Amino acid sequence: MKQEIKVPAVGESITEATIGSWTKKSGDFVKRNEVLMLLETDKASVEVVAENDGVLTINPGCEAGAVVQIGATVATLDTDAKPAAGAAAPAAETAKAAAPASAPAGAAALPAAAGKDASAHLSPAVNRIVNEKGLDPSAIQGTGKDGRLTKGDVLDAQPAAKAAAPAPAAKAAPATVTPVASGPSKQGDKKLVPMTTIRKRISEKLKEAQNTAALLTTFNEVDMGKVMELRSKYKDKFKEKYGVNLGFNGFFVKAVVEALKDFPAVNAWINGTDIEYHNYYNIGIAVSTEKGLMVPNVKDADTLSLAGIELAIRDLAAKGRDGKITPNDLGGGTFSITNGGVFGSLLSTPILNFPQSAILGLHKIQDRPMAINGKVEIRPMMYLALTYDHRIIDGKEAVSFLVKIKELVEDPERLLLEV
Repeated sequence: MKQEIKVPAVGESITEATIGSWTKKSGDFVKRNEVLMLLETDKASVEVVAENDGVLTINPGCEAGAVVQIGATVATLDTDAKPAAGAAAPAAETAKAAAPASAPAGAAALPAAAGKDASAHLSPAVNRIVNEKGLDPSAIQGTGKDGRLTKGDVLDAQPAAKAAAPAPAAKAAPATVTPVASGPSKQGDKKLVPMTTIRKRISEKLKEAQNTAALLTTFNEVDMGKVMELRSKYKDKFKEKYGVNLGFNGFFVKAVVEALKDFPAVNAWINGTDIEYHNYYNIGIAVSTEKGLMVPNVKDADTLSLAGIELAIRDLAAKGRDGKITPNDLGGGTFSITNGGVFGSLLSTPILNFPQSAILGLHKIQDRPMAINGKVEIRPMMYLALTYDHRIIDGKEAVSFLVKIKELVEDPERLLLEV
């Protein structure tokens, strides 16, 4: 029986997707629940798996990089077909057979994704780096799921050394150097790479925010001393009890929630000629991934403890790195936080995550001389930036909102007690 493999619906507003990569090729026998391909939508990446055992046939025009409509048939699965004699064993068996019985002592077995067909299991980003560096994926130890190669694995890998050509006989240096005529200019050396679906959507949303909202940014600075002391004192016990590191984002998420309760317009947005207020707090955390910037949301952040927030952020960051972010993770946000400080940014003016009306920018913590009670002290300071839509939020509200966050972060006991 021929079973059609169609592009699944992945969100109400999504009408097309890009085939990022196929993990199988036409003629391969696949097992039920094996990943067949990776779809890239304008919001997230989605894995499509086989619903039954069978032999795969990819339709013409549905190769990697093709843009396909939601609901389109991209391949078929012959569920009556059997694996050909001598066909590759399933992944689990391949992993066991990867190390031959006669392997020398101390030789490491290759991961399941390594070997002759390793390139079939590479993500688009990893495959690009492999090609650019001229790497042999079968010779690289994978640290990802099921032994797959990650971006870090191939970035750290070095291309195989080529046989050295015989060194020419040494010659005495000439007394003078004859200038070599310059070759053609390299100004025309360029290439065009199509934007991914996600990158196009990011561009559209950022431009929409600039074209629609009346953007304004206000700044303040926060003394991170007390939070750093609290973190240093309890980080080991926190990690032992909850299994997650105690970072700074959790404190800022809690401070943002408390400030939003005092200034509800910052948690609202314009809907036509109305102002849409939200009585819930879904806080977006900007995550940098191989495919671009994504902003998954910590849902109902007001109901979570500091540990619950840190666990949610950790899980979202991991999903972003692994390409597992879903439309549900990205939808429903009411306010966003972006932390350029992790990349060394000292100050920036973030752009709204439209249609939201405000976004908080965090920056690098840097020791600076500050006047404290008439004396100069060196304090760990961070600049805060709040970009907001002036159509709905007045300057007084924006400044007061940022001052509220500053006060709460500088007094973390008050923040955690919610007083």
